Amino acid sequence: MAGRRRASRTVLSLVLLLAVLVGCGGGAPSDTATAEVQRVLDRRASALLDRDEPAYRATGQPAAVDAEFGNLRDVPLAAWSYRLTELRRSGDLATADAELRYRIKGYDTAPVTAARTLRLTRSDGTWYVTSDEPAKEASEQMWEQGAVRVVRGEHSLVLGVGQTGERLRAYADLADRAVPAVSNAWGTDWSGHVVVLVPKSLEGMAGLLGAPASGYRGIAAVTTGEAGGSAKAPADRIIVNPDAYGVLGGFGKQVVLTHETTHVATRTHTTPATPLWLSEGYADWVGYRGSGRTPAQVAPELVRAVAEGRVPAALPDDEDFGFSGEAARLALAYEGGWLACRMIADRWGEVRLNDFYRAVGDHEKRAGAVEDALRDVLHTTPEEFTAQWRDYLRAQLG
Repeated sequence: MAGRRRASRTVLSLVLLLAVLVGCGGGAPSDTATAEVQRVLDRRASALLDRDEPAYRATGQPAAVDAEFGNLRDVPLAAWSYRLTELRRSGDLATADAELRYRIKGYDTAPVTAARTLRLTRSDGTWYVTSDEPAKEASEQMWEQGAVRVVRGEHSLVLGVGQTGERLRAYADLADRAVPAVSNAWGTDWSGHVVVLVPKSLEGMAGLLGAPASGYRGIAAVTTGEAGGSAKAPADRIIVNPDAYGVLGGFGKQVVLTHETTHVATRTHTTPATPLWLSEGYADWVGYRGSGRTPAQVAPELVRAVAEGRVPAALPDDEDFGFSGEAARLALAYEGGWLACRMIADRWGEVRLNDFYRAVGDHEKRAGAVEDALRDVLHTTPEEFTAQWRDYLRAQLG
């Protein structure tokens, strides 16, 4: 029995040894597709930055490269790279998930990132890109909507698709007036320039935002960028809805661009602790500052509410600012936030208003942010401030 057990152990040892040897050098060679695809993407990025069209063409089939290279021809790029995150391969076909990182020269201090899905095919041992599209639920990029026309302003860069150079120059002129107006109100602790994206239509705007067009139908422009950005974050993009923006008069167009530019300037101090009545109200305050427009001209919905004895009991909630909600409710929210900021500037001064904005945004969390800033900067309480605001509405609009 002992001999048999020794023989069994010997056979088992030989089997295990054979398994180890096969695992080390006797199996199929490892799949190098991931490294090969990453190299193709690296060559593609370098060719695009170098404006080397033949080299770019060599990374993909014509239908997949012609439009992108041509559409980006005039965009001043400082960086462009792909980071492959996952590759799913079936024979000579593959689907890649990648993170695109790019910077616009002179405007982005850090890369803008975009999730991409690329499809590739292998021919004669070489991988080629056949399509490069936004990942599921990711937003489109400007160049995917057509050839990008570029107009430079003194403080702005305007990128447009389906727009004339004359029309884009008008946007640049508005942005160039907005930037110094914002710096005069807020200060100069920001980049002092903006990037404005002007798609062909509302649908193009929605594509850039990765959202349904219905939610932005009456909105003239929005500013991208998450709250809580750092000083190293890329400049926000102001995205225009040409359908809604186009029906505004000259004054309205300027107010909108100044409002959105204010969001760019205040971004590093706008955090999850900042309520929308403050961020939107402050942007409107800067937009209308020095215009000579009266509260009754700027806040018609609140004029109506005050006249009917419906003075709001509290400052607007974040939910009141939803684009897809009732138009009157949205107008009341913006007007209420604007008048709250205007009241602070009138009673405590513009310096205190800026200090209050920064103090709220610098708070670690939403809870207590406004309360602490009211106490520390304005030396009041939420109850007293709300009562003063309601009295201010009656005095200014009654």
